[in-house]
Amino acid sequence: MGKRNLTMKINSDLEVSGLRAALEQAFDFGLRQLAGMMKQWPCDKAAPIYTDNGVWTRPAYMWTDWCPGFYAGMMWLACERTGEPFWRQAAEQYTRALEGRKFDREVHDLGFIFMSTADRWYRLLGDDDPTRQGLKDLLITAGTIQSFRWKASGEDHYIYSFHGPQSLFIDIMMNIRLLFRAHQLGASRELYDKATTHARTTEKYLVQKSGARLMDTDGAVIHEAIFNPERGEFRNLSTQQGYSPFTCWARGLAWAMYGFTDTYLFTGERFFLETAERCAAYYLTNTPDDGVPFWDYGAPAIPREPLDSSAAAIVAGALWKLQGIAETRGDAKTYRQAALTILATLTSDEFTGAKAAAYEGILRHGVYHRPMNWGVDESVMWGDYFFMEALHMVLSEVTVERSGSAN
Repeated sequence: MGKRNLTMKINSDLEVSGLRAALEQAFDFGLRQLAGMMKQWPCDKAAPIYTDNGVWTRPAYMWTDWCPGFYAGMMWLACERTGEPFWRQAAEQYTRALEGRKFDREVHDLGFIFMSTADRWYRLLGDDDPTRQGLKDLLITAGTIQSFRWKASGEDHYIYSFHGPQSLFIDIMMNIRLLFRAHQLGASRELYDKATTHARTTEKYLVQKSGARLMDTDGAVIHEAIFNPERGEFRNLSTQQGYSPFTCWARGLAWAMYGFTDTYLFTGERFFLETAERCAAYYLTNTPDDGVPFWDYGAPAIPREPLDSSAAAIVAGALWKLQGIAETRGDAKTYRQAALTILATLTSDEFTGAKAAAYEGILRHGVYHRPMNWGVDESVMWGDYFFMEALHMVLSEVTVERSGSAN
């Protein structure tokens, strides 16, 4: 790794052709690790969450079960990339095992579960495939169920977190994609409107803007906002996983970048693209030169704090999407080169487990929950998924197109 200066140094000489061998090797390594994981974690067994000393585990105490879509989602990425029947069969099997979660009203993470599984499956099918209607119904149902987590009191409305109607999480920006997708497939316009309103409320309270007040740093992201659940008025900022309510939790910043980018792609509303770009500017300005952030930008012991490679993997995908959007105000080449710089780092021996025979994860040096000491300096399921997704995006040279507005 390079020096860990708190400014990302973008390697402008990187191109996909030069990195292709490393990216392909990393993806192939991920396939081997995933195949090994499936022997220990079959579809009738709850999915693991993070590694403990390099071995996949599922802790006895968890907040919610929000990760199985990433596990099955990697199988869909394997299927898309290789075309091999083995991966298609596995992906279908593990996705069918999740179908009952479409009725789950206890979590705010149905987007995580089904956008990486059922939606990937749906997009691979021809119009005349009989499986298509069932997947459409699943996505519409899950999106509708997710929309029921609606805080309607007061002037600020949003999809609330599993903590209850008082809680707005930045993570949910990744889950409102399911509402947009369900609307595209035939669900009520209400889902589109709720998702759009949620994104605007999130920007208002959780994405900072430059100004005269303390901590007004343009593009920094706060994890949680708390509202009065009865009257609805805003009360205070908070965090569950960051260092403090007033510092920028790295994975929250990554969720915001990716979520606001996808919200733009679904709506075409420039406001959401500009929000994603503000978050991207913060990342590029404040992240160490190899592109991998510390777990929280305000953690007190930097540079001795843990890194979070999972945040970097999410950001690599978000930046790759941004570089393909013609309407960006920023420099598309900068976004492209930043994504490649991150992936050049993440595919190195330092960040993959390829050199450690007993290591079960794919991407090392991730963090689940630093304050609780869960999955610190380990592989985490979403980190592996978004790493594999970013590799697939770049190797496929995916062209980003607007997903289509509701109008």
